[in-house]
This record gives sequence, C-alpha cells and structure tokens, in this order.
Amino acid sequence: MTSKKPRREGYLCLLCERLSTISMAQVRRWWLRRIPILDWAPNYKLREYFIPDFIGGLMLTVQQVAQGLAFAVMSSVHPVFGLYGSFFAPLIYALFGMSRHVITGTFAITSLISCAAVERLVTLNSNNATNTSLDDLGFSDFEMQRIGVAAAVTFLGGVIQVSMFVLNLGCTTVLLSEPVVSAMTTGAATHVVTSQVKYVLGMKMPYISGPLGMFYIYAYVFKNLNLVHIGALILSILSLIVLILTKELNEKFKSKIGFIIPIDLALIISTSLACYFADLPETHGMDVVGRLPTGIPFPKAPPMDILRHVVVEAFSVALVGYAVSIFLAYNSSKKFKYPVCENQELFAHGLSNIIPSFFFCIPNSGAPVRTFLLYNIGSKTQVASLISCVLVLIVIYFVAPVLCWLPMCVLACIVVVGLKGMLIQFRDLKKYWNVDRYDWVIWICTYVVTISFAANMGLLFGVLFSIAVALLRLTRAKIMHVTYMHEELSAVTEDNFPEIKIISIGTPLFFLNAKRFHKHILEMARKFVTRSGSCMHKNGALLMSMPQGVHSGKFLEDSSSSMTLIMDCSGLPFLDYTGVITLLQISQDLREYDIEVLFSGCSVSLVKALMFCGSDNGPKQENFFNTILDAMKSKRCSGSSLEVLDSSDA
Repeated sequence: MTSKKPRREGYLCLLCERLSTISMAQVRRWWLRRIPILDWAPNYKLREYFIPDFIGGLMLTVQQVAQGLAFAVMSSVHPVFGLYGSFFAPLIYALFGMSRHVITGTFAITSLISCAAVERLVTLNSNNATNTSLDDLGFSDFEMQRIGVAAAVTFLGGVIQVSMFVLNLGCTTVLLSEPVVSAMTTGAATHVVTSQVKYVLGMKMPYISGPLGMFYIYAYVFKNLNLVHIGALILSILSLIVLILTKELNEKFKSKIGFIIPIDLALIISTSLACYFADLPETHGMDVVGRLPTGIPFPKAPPMDILRHVVVEAFSVALVGYAVSIFLAYNSSKKFKYPVCENQELFAHGLSNIIPSFFFCIPNSGAPVRTFLLYNIGSKTQVASLISCVLVLIVIYFVAPVLCWLPMCVLACIVVVGLKGMLIQFRDLKKYWNVDRYDWVIWICTYVVTISFAANMGLLFGVLFSIAVALLRLTRAKIMHVTYMHEELSAVTEDNFPEIKIISIGTPLFFLNAKRFHKHILEMARKFVTRSGSCMHKNGALLMSMPQGVHSGKFLEDSSSSMTLIMDCSGLPFLDYTGVITLLQISQDLREYDIEVLFSGCSVSLVKALMFCGSDNGPKQENFFNTILDAMKSKRCSGSSLEVLDSSDA
C-alpha cells in the first residue's frame, strides 16, 4: 500500500506538469477543432450568405419532411419518427461537422439496414397491444417495440463511430476508392427503388429480404399483378410525370427564371387536399401516411438489452453511413475550398446518431440528395440546415396532422425521383472504361454484390476486391527505368531555363497511396518554394503541408511570381481513377496561381485519361512531352534554375 501511494502521487504530479504546459491558445484551438461552428460562424457574411441560405433552408425542409416520412416507413417504424430524425441529426451535425454543405438526416441505405433488425426482432405476430401509449403521443406497444430496435441500432452505430474517432481511424478512408463507393451507393439506390415499388403500385406484400431478395420482390410483383391498385398506379404515373418534367425544367431554366419551382411541396399539398376532400382512403382504399402525432417525445434511453442482437446492423450503419458521408464531405471540400478532417467527421456523425437515439430516431448519415440540392441552390453554410431544423420543428408541432392525408404512392414517387442523382452514377462506367478498366471491373462486381445481397456486403466486398486487384497489379508492375542521364542534362546546360522543378514518379499511383502522394508533392514544393523565397503568401510559405487527417481543397494563395513543375511519368507502372484525379487536382490548383505543370514520358493511356477526366479544366495537349528535355526546352528563358527531385517513396 505504501509503494502504491507515492506512485499515484507521481502520476498526479506528471499530469499537473502536462496540464501546466497547455496554453489558452491551445485550448482555444482544441475547441474550434471540435466545434467547427465556433470557427466559421463569427465570420458569417450576413448580407452575402443569408438569402441563399434561407432559400436553401426552405427547399431543404420539403425534402427533409418528405424523405423523413418515407425512410421511416422504409425502416418499418411509424412515419413520425422520421420527422424527429430530420430535426435532431442535422442540428447536431451543424454544430460539430466540418463540412458546410453536407446535410445529415434519414437516409435510404441506413433505413434499409435498420429495417432488417426491426423485422427480425419484432414481427407482426408480436402486436399484443394497440392502445397502450407513451405520454401524449399515442404510440402502441408494437410501434414502441419497433422504434426501440431502430433506436438501438442508431445508438450502437453512433457509439462505434465515436469509438473510431477515439482510435483515430479516420485515416481508414484511404481504403474507400471512388468506384467502390459509387457502385455501392448505386446498388443501394436500386434497392430503395425496389422497396418503393409496392407503394407505387398500391400492392400489399410480405416483407422479403435476404440474398437475392430484390429479385424475389420483382418475382412476387409479376406473379401478383392482379393485386395492383389501379387508383394508386394512375396517381403514381401522374406524379412521376409531373416530378420528372418539372425537375428537368428547373435544371434547364434555373438561371433564367432565378428560382426553383418547389414541385415536391406543391405535389404534397395538392394530393393531400385531393385525398381529404375525395375521402380516397374510404371510397377507393387509397393507402395514406396516417395519423401523425404532434410534438416531440421526452428523451428515453434505447433498450440496452437488445444491443447484442443488433451488432451486425450497427456496424453496417456506422461504416456504410460514414463512407457515404465522408465522400460527400470530400466533394464539398474540393468544390468550395475548405478543409475537412476525417476524424472530426467521425465524431460529428457519431454524436448525430447517439443523441437522436434518445428521441426515438432511426439511423442517419449524410444525405446525397439533400446535399446536392444545396449545391444547386447555391447555399453557403450550415445556416441553411439550421433554418431547415426550425421549419421542421414547426411542421412537427403544427403541420403534421395535415400530412396524414398524403398518399403513400405520392410519397414513394418523391423518393424515387429524388434518387436520380445516385442512379445516374451508371454514367461513371464510361469514365472508368476510358481511364482504368480495372476500376470498371471493380464497379461492376461491387454493384452486382450490392444488389444481390445488401449495401454493407457490397461495401465490404468492394474494399477487399479493390485491395486484391491493387496487390495483383503491384506484383505485375514494371520496374522503373531511367529516362535521362546526367550527360544528357549537361549537354543542354548552355540553354537557359526558367524556374523549373522536376518530380519523377516511380511508384504506382492508386487509391491506397494517392493522398499520401499528394501530401508528399506539397511538402517537396514547400521546400523549394521556401528555398527560392519568391512565392510567399501572407503567412510565410506559398505551399503548406496539411496536418495528418486533413483533406483540403485549397492549399495555395495568390502569388506574383511563376514557376514550372515537370512531372516525369515515364517510371509510373500504373494508376487508377483516383490516381488520375490526384494528378489533375495538383495540376489545376497550381495553375490557378500561375504555377504551370508539364507532363513528360506519359503513356498513351495516361494522356487519354488525363484529357478525358480534365475536359476543359485539365491539361492541354501542349502540356505533354515525350522527354524531360523537351519539356525543359519549351520553357527556355534567362535566369535558369534547375532541380531534380524523386518521389519514388510517395
């Protein structure tokens, strides 16, 4: 006992010494890093940002309400629980998330995953009570058992995400290549469309899941076409026509008319009123949303005794939801030029699942449809999400009873049309075929596994398969060969060259090492820019290496001088789509600040891929040269400076 006491006092003294070295500036940086809204909110430009954010919040509310109701039904719980998820999740992410454009909330993929747990643990036969209610909301025991399972999945999924944050596992996103995520989300969207078929047709069918479940659903539909509700089918066809045509007109004439027609809102109001006045549920048996209680329930912990039964679904929600969310954050980072930390995103999404689970919310994640909506409208910050949260709260307390007359077939049509952005990812096949056919094969195989099984299985297969393909290509890759000799360089020293830097790429460039390669290039650029002392910005250096775990869409400031960077690709064994995009990102960002990037020794396929993916913003034909010497001679001028660097360890 006497030996433990001095040891404990020693630990306390060491802890006190560590705490005494922490300055207030470090504490402030920690808070700003953990609650990003404290960083960008004080710099909010009210006159410039508020109007687009307000319009975005209005349009977003319609999608949050419609998809919240639909995805709750998809989770096999009462529709009103989807409204709760459309309020709490975006509110929490707006405080803790780094992306200023990603919208969180109920999502089709996570809803399908939680549905599997709900249908497995709470069957229709367990409905023993119909009048027992929770407080004033009037939910039956059966409904509370079902939302209890969904809330347990939400809670445990959030705990897993926060645990990954604590373990600093945000870096594992390097395992997620773009073809894998694209194929997985497209396959999941196919599942969602399939799940809405019964509502579009007005059919009653049993719950069908498991391997090849999607194909069994279509087989059941074709065998029971006599069960189709003609009224629901006609209303669905009319709704699809109106939605598709109006959204196409919005995209085509948005710049001319200056606003977007809120067709979703108009359709919800008109069909609800028509259903009410014509009494379609009674006269024609039309399936509607049903009673929606007003108000938010008191918080209650999810049932902890069933957590061990939903581990698989919770891991699926945590991983699949985060994979979709982080790619949305990456896109926002590149598009709007601000940094995103993978680990902080894990923390934000974890809290967005844990806290709402106490208010009976279904699992949530980043929502592509609603995020792309903000892109199109031109919203600037998460203020649009906060405005939407206020409006959703108004809907929950005052408007919800009116929505009880909304036909389910119309709600299903809104969901299906909203998935257009995910379904048109089939176009990516042409891109991958032209850039890297290995990625094309990975996309096809991942999609097939996803639609045959589920999104979580598709993601797991895609990651393992892409790693296996990458390792196979590594074993068959050619050894780097020397493309120039010192004698060749000395033979042209009589010529004068501008400020030229040469980087030789000597390793494969693909999704596993592309981010590290990007960071390595920036570090080398910072060294020779600092050494030259000619391209400095207000903070000291033109190029700054980003801290670990940070993905930045902008790393340069304006500069007054120019330089040329020659990337020697003659020793590049192979690269995939991610590698091509990395080269383009470097080239485009440097060109914005008068730093020209030239490519030498590129294979025909690499030139084709760069030209195809870059289109108007990519490198031109005059940026490609057969050898380094040809590229150097094209930049001949006075005041030469030459340096050869090797990036083979990237």
